[in-house]
Amino acid sequence: MLVILDQTRLPAEEVELVCTDVPVLVEAIRSLAVRGAPLLGIAGAYGVALAAARGFDVDEAAESLAHARPTAVNLGYGVRRAAAAYHAAAKAGADAQGAAAAALAEARALHREDAEASERMAAHGLALLDELLPAGGYRLLTHCNTGALVSGGGGTALAVAAAVHRVGQLRRLWVDETRPLLQGARLTAYEAGRAGMAYTLLTDNAAGSLFAAGEVDAVLIGADRIAADGSVANKVGSYPLAVLARYHHVPFVVVAPTSTVDLGTADGASIEIEQRPSHEVTDITVPYAPAAGAQAGTGIPVAPLGTQAYNPAFDVTPPELVTALVTEAGVVSPVTGDGIAELCARSRSGNGMMSI
Repeated sequence: MLVILDQTRLPAEEVELVCTDVPVLVEAIRSLAVRGAPLLGIAGAYGVALAAARGFDVDEAAESLAHARPTAVNLGYGVRRAAAAYHAAAKAGADAQGAAAAALAEARALHREDAEASERMAAHGLALLDELLPAGGYRLLTHCNTGALVSGGGGTALAVAAAVHRVGQLRRLWVDETRPLLQGARLTAYEAGRAGMAYTLLTDNAAGSLFAAGEVDAVLIGADRIAADGSVANKVGSYPLAVLARYHHVPFVVVAPTSTVDLGTADGASIEIEQRPSHEVTDITVPYAPAAGAQAGTGIPVAPLGTQAYNPAFDVTPPELVTALVTEAGVVSPVTGDGIAELCARSRSGNGMMSI
């Protein structure tokens, strides 16, 4: 079985969700009980190992897992790695138990690699901020949730903010609430508070007033898929922040592992954007604390019955609006297709790159 922290129950409750088979894990992924690009890759790899250990059809399980959420490229990456390890072991003569063990070992290796990548991204991001903003005392704006809850380690963008906090240079972490599912309000605020960061929550549409008041020194976000040209798909609401940052001459920094780069996707227009159900917008979901007249796990309508909602999970920021891409292999700035390709090539060869 695979045991995960149910993120839909945070911050009120820390509840473990036990996944005894792949369909349960797929539903956990779709419901966002487990979420965040790097963690989805890890969960997908463990899911393949779970299917193998339970004697289920590994290829069928891998197909189901890989398509549970279409935009996050790490999910398919983790699934393919574990499935490849399983098939390689079987081809080499391993029995079912041995092949399952190979898939589990690959999932654990991916888990370790992600934790190590988090540490390197935090270090590269801290160095980048020191160069871009030598005065220190950073006021950082973040969107969605990019900390330990999305990773096998400290996370991506929030790992950089945590590194800034540890060296005493974080004046304020501005936390977008991140509608409609409030990952910022529920999850980033939860992580920031536990880490002792000075943070303030704001509604997404209040970000412009912060920029206008000169209260933001840099924007840090994660990514769910980065195309070959450097276009970045991230939680919806990221693109407007990039536009605001460019207008106000504020660095807009994307922090993501190289496994989030998809060289097979040519540009931003080619990225498949997940469309979420309308009820996430038309209702306020009550996952853990029943309100008057509502049961836990249901929604309270806030729009007239029958209202249709436009609810993309992600939007795409073009590379010209991205100041820098921070990865475990180094930093790319400016963000170009050639720079992305060189970064990935050096990452595969084990050599880091810093190009500022």
